[in-house]
Amino acid sequence: MKFLKPGKVVIMTSGRYAGKKAVIVQNTDTRNKERPYGHSLLAGIKKYPRKVVRGMSKRSITRRSQVGVFLRVVNHKHFLPTRYNMDLSRELRGRINVSDASKKAKSKQLVKRLFQARYNAGNNRWFFQRLRF
Repeated sequence: MKFLKPGKVVIMTSGRYAGKKAVIVQNTDTRNKERPYGHSLLAGIKKYPRKVVRGMSKRSITRRSQVGVFLRVVNHKHFLPTRYNMDLSRELRGRINVSDASKKAKSKQLVKRLFQARYNAGNNRWFFQRLRF
């Protein structure tokens, strides 16, 4: 689909991460033997940062500010694109690999560091807030 480009923020509609926000890292419209449907590689938030107040200690603030991430290859029918974009192309271009467990773990750490830096800097605020429904 033409509008599903890398950087588009989507909401998962089914599965374990239903209701969670994610970003398209790679989009594939062509079908292959392994996946006979259009699919995308998504990097999303598994666990959102919790609310922080002024009276908390530094330790509890850092713990509450942690972002949990996931990497998934998902059918186009199982997520809902939003109007928001998040520019990740420079940082993640060609560095994400989910072919085997060890490479996926390294890629996940990279995405976690990137999301954590974005959250701490205060960028993309809407992306890091839980969807209320």
